Amino acid sequence: MKESQLLRFIDRAEKLLARVEALLPAPPPSPDWKALAFRWRKRGSRGYLQSVAHPHLTRLDDLVAIDEQKRVIDDNTRQFIAGAPANNVLLTGSRGTGKSSLVKAMLAKYSGKGLRLIEVDKGDLVDLPDIVEHIADRPERFVIFCNDLSFDANEPGYKALKVMVDGTIAGASSNVLIYATSNRRHLLPEYFSENLETRHVGEEVHPGESIEEKISLSERFGLWISFYPFSQDDYLAAVDRWLRFYGVRENDGAASNETTQREAIQFALQRGSRSGRVAWQFARSRAGARALKARARKK
Repeated sequence: MKESQLLRFIDRAEKLLARVEALLPAPPPSPDWKALAFRWRKRGSRGYLQSVAHPHLTRLDDLVAIDEQKRVIDDNTRQFIAGAPANNVLLTGSRGTGKSSLVKAMLAKYSGKGLRLIEVDKGDLVDLPDIVEHIADRPERFVIFCNDLSFDANEPGYKALKVMVDGTIAGASSNVLIYATSNRRHLLPEYFSENLETRHVGEEVHPGESIEEKISLSERFGLWISFYPFSQDDYLAAVDRWLRFYGVRENDGAASNETTQREAIQFALQRGSRSGRVAWQFARSRAGARALKARARKK
């Protein structure tokens, strides 16, 4: 091959490679390990840790009516941070009662001691082994946060989580725990027909295979923390806490406590729910209205 032909061949090859490279997805960015929280993201078939610039942090003191739940998860998290044995946690129960906020409060309290949070969507649970591999050699302590989980039968994420929580041939990484929240205690829908599989052996009750399978994931979590609907007093206590958080009490001397409570109850009735989330939403609505009035008076 003549030198001119060789040069033309190399030139054509370089142009072809450039076209191929343009079609390939860009390599995922390296994690910013200075961040406090991360999300697991996908670029094509490749996953990566995306840092969260402004994580939503909640103070433990701002969460009311769940003192026992706070104590249990705080004890477990302190054990984890200290390098002592600790459990994966499943937080279940009524919506809006503080399950996910409690996990975020752990990050707010212990980030200075090396705690980090990784949020993983249900559809990406199949990547749990890859996530653990990414962080296995890091000095930080990572909580993998799976929020609002519920599965249908035979979903791949269900089996992936089941194996990761307890059941892999490899030993569990000492710097990783899983904190999951769900409105369902067993994470799967339960049907009345499944009760027909229950057998009675003497005076003992033996659940059928369908029920046993549905229990098998939730029982792998070492801690179950249950949350219950708020009473009216609990709801009003949460309203008071969030109003103080937004500074409404200090700026609203003319409004009586009774009027505020009546408006808060009416707000909850319109939403069809009494919970910490609704209390927070009411406080934000009231704080926003007060802020606009204050600006209007200054004009």
